[in-house]
Amino acid sequence: MPIGEFGGAPPLAAEGSPALTTPMYWMYELAHASLNPGRAVTDATKILFQNPLNPWTHTQLGKSIAASCELFERATRRYGKPEWGLDTTEVNGIRTAVEVRSIWEKPFCRLLYFDRKLTRPLRAPQPRVLIVAPMSGHYATLLRGTVEAFLPTHEVYITDWSDARMVPLAEGRFDLDDYVDYVIEMLHVLGGNMHVVAVCQPSVPVVAAVSVMEAANDPFVPLSMTLMGGPIDTRRNPTSVNNLAAERGIEWFRNHVITKVPFPHPGVMRDVYPGFLQLSGFITMNLDRHTDAHKRLFSNLVKGDGDLVDKHREFYDEYLAVMDLTAEYYLQTVDVVFVKHALPKGEMTHRGKPVDPSKIRRVALMTVEGEKDDISGLGQTEATHALCTAIPAHRRVHYVQKGVGHYGVFNGSRFRSEIVPRISDFMLSAANTKPKLVAAAEKSVAAAE
Repeated sequence: MPIGEFGGAPPLAAEGSPALTTPMYWMYELAHASLNPGRAVTDATKILFQNPLNPWTHTQLGKSIAASCELFERATRRYGKPEWGLDTTEVNGIRTAVEVRSIWEKPFCRLLYFDRKLTRPLRAPQPRVLIVAPMSGHYATLLRGTVEAFLPTHEVYITDWSDARMVPLAEGRFDLDDYVDYVIEMLHVLGGNMHVVAVCQPSVPVVAAVSVMEAANDPFVPLSMTLMGGPIDTRRNPTSVNNLAAERGIEWFRNHVITKVPFPHPGVMRDVYPGFLQLSGFITMNLDRHTDAHKRLFSNLVKGDGDLVDKHREFYDEYLAVMDLTAEYYLQTVDVVFVKHALPKGEMTHRGKPVDPSKIRRVALMTVEGEKDDISGLGQTEATHALCTAIPAHRRVHYVQKGVGHYGVFNGSRFRSEIVPRISDFMLSAANTKPKLVAAAEKSVAAAE
């Protein structure tokens, strides 16, 4: 059964019993440990059949054995958090070093700053951008391409969410309300004059955070917010992911996918939605495509096509690296966003107080969608415009990128060549509050489309 982004394990004998749900994670850890001897043997075999002094290395059989060993190793490996690998960028035609450093930290998130070591001052300040990464199973490094595209022309910050299994239970809970609080606190730390870009899942908490700030007349509201492929109103063009959440209901998820972190992880006994279940959902949504990709990997290893092999490794090293989510955050998100549709219905609350997007008046709004998005259907992100009624028409932009799916909304060649320039133009116009100039800038963007 395709279990999608919110999928889970088979039914349990006694639903909701911690005594039965907890061993789910323990069995996963045991399976990994039991594979260690097999991995050691295949590693040794791979080395043997890649040794140029071994005459079998240069035969079809030897190459096939080495390729099979690599596929087994990659299929059974636990993938750690990837590195950013963004050591340089090009600013105004000059290759510039980049230092990634944390400037704010709490138990469940760090705020990273990509500090460009400029060798000469800029002629004019560049837009400051806070990219709010999804907290939906993958690490923030999934947005490496997003950050890389913004770096030459923007001052970039990003949320680096923590793996829940690495956060001790003593650090307390983390739910959707905490997520909103974190976003607000980060905007305060950054001190204003910021643009916010929410990629997919964060669209809802970012709209909530900005709504809360506007209701309080907060001076640190962002100049603009750009929402990309976000599930603002999943009643519009519902996808298989949306339908699954609506059909199952929150209790099904509570009883079937929540488990406790086992020893020896620092977060032992914390209730989580484990990353390995999330990954199974990602893979089963496009099982044929992933199977074909690994068949091609085997073929390319045998042929010795290094470029294609490296591309496969690069993509799957990122894709297969997953993190656990706290149970309270995961369940609240499923319930509020995908089951109750609380935000578009005007029923969402934060710390017991209503979240009212109609209070947003000082923040420009841009929404971006992919024509072939199978996670957040067309119109789900655009629905934000109907909620933010106080934002003037000349400070709104909606853009649909032709020919891309969900991933293409924030990564890839079309993102770099067609989406990023539009977002940049929008940010520059949003920073200018003179209506005539803003309208003129947005008119030029529309003409380019």
